[in-house]
Amino acid sequence: MYGSVFTPADRPFRFPVRVHEDVEPHSHLTEEEQRVLADAVWRLDNVEFTTVGIDIGSSTSHLMFSRVHLRRKAHQLTSRFVVIERKTLWSSPILFTPFAGAKIETAPLRAFIDDAYAQAGISRDDVDTGAVILTGEAIKRENAAAIATLFASEAGKFVCASAGHHLECRLAAHGSGAVALSEKTGRTVLNADVGGGTTKLALCIDGHVVSTCAFASGGRLITHDTKGRLTRLDDPARIVADSLDADLRVGMKPRKGVLAEIVDVFAGITLEYLRRETPSPLGRALLLTEVLSGPPAEIIAFSGGIAEYIYGREDTDFGDIAKPLAEGIRARLPALGLELADPGAGIRATAIGVSQFTVQVSGRTIHLSDVDLPLYNVPVATPHFTNGDVIDPVRVASAVAEARSTLDLEPAAALALALRFDGSPTYPRLRGLAQGIADAFTGSGEAPLILMFDNDVGLSLGRLLEREFKLDRKLLCIDGLELKEFDYVDIGKPVELARGLPVIIKSLLFGR
Repeated sequence: MYGSVFTPADRPFRFPVRVHEDVEPHSHLTEEEQRVLADAVWRLDNVEFTTVGIDIGSSTSHLMFSRVHLRRKAHQLTSRFVVIERKTLWSSPILFTPFAGAKIETAPLRAFIDDAYAQAGISRDDVDTGAVILTGEAIKRENAAAIATLFASEAGKFVCASAGHHLECRLAAHGSGAVALSEKTGRTVLNADVGGGTTKLALCIDGHVVSTCAFASGGRLITHDTKGRLTRLDDPARIVADSLDADLRVGMKPRKGVLAEIVDVFAGITLEYLRRETPSPLGRALLLTEVLSGPPAEIIAFSGGIAEYIYGREDTDFGDIAKPLAEGIRARLPALGLELADPGAGIRATAIGVSQFTVQVSGRTIHLSDVDLPLYNVPVATPHFTNGDVIDPVRVASAVAEARSTLDLEPAAALALALRFDGSPTYPRLRGLAQGIADAFTGSGEAPLILMFDNDVGLSLGRLLEREFKLDRKLLCIDGLELKEFDYVDIGKPVELARGLPVIIKSLLFGR
């Protein structure tokens, strides 16, 4: 006689149950059988993934491997798993991103990644999922296409995010620990991610990024060889050099002191933006986004390569202006009047792990119209608006537009909106929400719009959008999901017996 325990893969582990006459059935399991049974039972509620996070930027590239442990929510009839532990297995050394002109050289990048796997003792088959984050020059069309070929065999397994300025600001703030610090302390934190080519600012309040700003200032805008001859001179550095009437060209050796003058200008412009001053004409020429908004900060934290110098973790001169720029910024910190905190991530702020877990949706209020499934790696935007007795469509549309802008997506790109709906699903409230969404997506779009709700209103919203507001876009509405910023979703084909859709949520995980 045999009993069965079903594992998450629906493969039963069968164990013997010996039956004696005149007594209740009971088992005589060997020690090995008990161990295997215990392991099978554990795997009903626990999942472990090996993940890799790869950060490819204008100046540096690196990766880290992590082990993520997820557990089914206890005491609930749910298939939702939550992350309970994330452990870094191995972190790579820092590679200066190999460029030939403005184009990434894929051969040395591939060799670096292959060597990282070898040194970590991890094969590609061992990795369950991962994220590739492209920033700066790496997101340009030719570079993004070249990098995609590096991971073509792992398509669907990897999230690949091209981070524009706003998204990079938010990634750095989460990855550095500044967002978690604002939530833990209840104080306003300004994260300054000073990288190789750009500086990204993010204002964090109560665990959320409320404003971002980016400008062109970084530690590898100028590089030189051991003899002092220039090997790299990016446009922002040319702009500053021209303002000083300094004649600089690649291959020449600058006059004594000119690089120090350029660094001093960059450090001064950085202070302007950290102090939230009206930018100088030169500072505005280097501005890449709008200026930072929101209340004054109380704490400042740094990430990116410059952070390693500011916090005293690095002292090496890598033939660029990173070390003197860090010294210039650090010398100006007393003028800020802010408390300096070290969240700890530094240059690895955007080398992140990815986990994935499956949620089975009931399907009772799903709305599906002409959407071709399955869909993979759809980014999630999280609009924030108040669900009062009256839902203002103008505020909804504004919140949706702001949430979309943080992802730096092309207008026609597929998008999932994670929407909270509190209170009664009355017609006026649902109509206000539907109108706001319709106003935010005026005009037709090639890619589908996916609406994901935490409550059972998907079917009603879908019908309102199609029948009353004539939304000219493929539409999918799903209930019962809890999503957050930096999530990506895979959506499978409908499961007929369960009357639902299998959804995989891939979350970028940051240390907290």
